Amino acid sequence: MGSLLLPPWPLPSPASPSARLLLPELHSPARLAFPSSPSAARPPRRDGAYCPRAAPPHADAAAALMLAHAEAGDFASARSMWAQLLHSSAAPRLRAAAPRLLPAYARLGRCDEALLVVRELCARDPGAARALYPLAVTCFGAAGELALMEDAVREMARHGLPVDSATGNAFVCHYAASGTVPQMEAAYRRLKASRLLVSVAAIRAMASAYISHRKYYKLGEFVTDVGLGRRAGGNLLWNLYLLSFAANFKMKSLQRAFLDMVAAGFTPDLTTFNLRAVAFSKMCMFWDLHLTADHMRRDGVAPDLVTHGCFVDAYLERRLARNLNFAFDRLGAGEPVVATDAVVFEAFGKGGFHASSEVLLEATGGERRWTYYKLLGVYLRKQHRKNQIFWNY
Repeated sequence: MGSLLLPPWPLPSPASPSARLLLPELHSPARLAFPSSPSAARPPRRDGAYCPRAAPPHADAAAALMLAHAEAGDFASARSMWAQLLHSSAAPRLRAAAPRLLPAYARLGRCDEALLVVRELCARDPGAARALYPLAVTCFGAAGELALMEDAVREMARHGLPVDSATGNAFVCHYAASGTVPQMEAAYRRLKASRLLVSVAAIRAMASAYISHRKYYKLGEFVTDVGLGRRAGGNLLWNLYLLSFAANFKMKSLQRAFLDMVAAGFTPDLTTFNLRAVAFSKMCMFWDLHLTADHMRRDGVAPDLVTHGCFVDAYLERRLARNLNFAFDRLGAGEPVVATDAVVFEAFGKGGFHASSEVLLEATGGERRWTYYKLLGVYLRKQHRKNQIFWNY
């Protein structure tokens, strides 16, 4: 019986073809996983070959950088970046940057360039004119450039854009702030001819202009023309109408206007009462002052620092400081606050007690609890020291 064990196969020699099939690594050069040096894996560079450049900055980042240059006053860089963005695919981003760019130009006195920016942007995107020209009117008016503001309005009309209520009222406000009274009145007539409603801000701006020029009769005519029956601004129109008489100390006309206001269904507020109280105080009409205090108490209107100041100034004018406790008892106690409309101070200024107490309240900053009696004591001591210094000289 033959043996079941077979002799082992002889290993092929490296020179045989089968050895080359089984062990290819023995007869081929070794392959490296990574190049030994960067130059080994990089093809040799040829002259004129394409080299990729850095990507341009993002459109939003470029617009933000342009705004930063403009707000910092670097107009050359801002203008250069504007030109690059305007003639690129990032031009739509400029419309979103305009609400910050135009005020920056106008604030730093570059209104001509701001108008050029509006024209260039509208030439590329005509749909942007509806938002950009009202913004330009506001920026030019705030900077006092009334001629450029007129140019912007004319270009709006040339583009077929109507002047809306906000733009028309801003037009009047800017003429009231930077123009003359005839120019302001002409702007108001244009607004009225357009059948647009005069806003409360425009009414206040025109009233401030009339008060600063001491044209109280025209102030009364203006509020009458707007319409005293209008309730949108509360008692603003009636208070301005009363102010037109109180500032000229026409006391009988003031009383008639007050009765007409009550008859028209308007309820007097704190500003209404203080308007009359200031006029009575400057005329030292004590009886009318006390009637005003009684009327306020009956209507539930709490007096403020201005009301107390009217009594203090009138009593000190007649050297009746000893009777001030009686007047303060009738006014009632409360926290010293100022709740009167500032238009009263534009016409009459602040009284001595009001101005002194307001400075004291701001200086303490709420660290001390004040009452009207404590403020009165401080003010009387201050007046006493002032008189002593006067007589020592």
